[in-house]
Amino acid sequence: MPPLRHRLTIATTQPIEIVDITDQVREWVQQSGVVYGLLTVMSPHTTARITLNEREAELQRDMIAWLEQLAPAGNPYGHNNAPVDDRLNAHAHLLGLFLNASESIPVSDGALELGGWQSLFFVELDGPRAQREVHLHLLRTE
Repeated sequence: MPPLRHRLTIATTQPIEIVDITDQVREWVQQSGVVYGLLTVMSPHTTARITLNEREAELQRDMIAWLEQLAPAGNPYGHNNAPVDDRLNAHAHLLGLFLNASESIPVSDGALELGGWQSLFFVELDGPRAQREVHLHLLRTE
């Protein structure tokens, strides 16, 4: 049986932004009717990623500050000498090395199997962007 597919569209407003997509993904999985399966959540962008972590405002500010320190946007990166789309975004590509492009989450009894503190995030590393996508692929295992 082929996987069920869905796409989320996200607009970002900050250079680095952490967007909680847990509720949108949870709702789609519930509407799918799949009782047992495996969901893969994937960012098709080289400068945006997917991660599981705790949803807490101070922690999210800490994460953004850490990312900004890890690869500062203003450093003289070679990639910025000949940008592909006029975006000086070498720092965003470098930050992408430390995050996942996708996460796989089991589905049991029609719900995402997340830990008590876990939420699912889209992490923008090269914003703001008017339109980003998140791809959802749900394999039914029942």
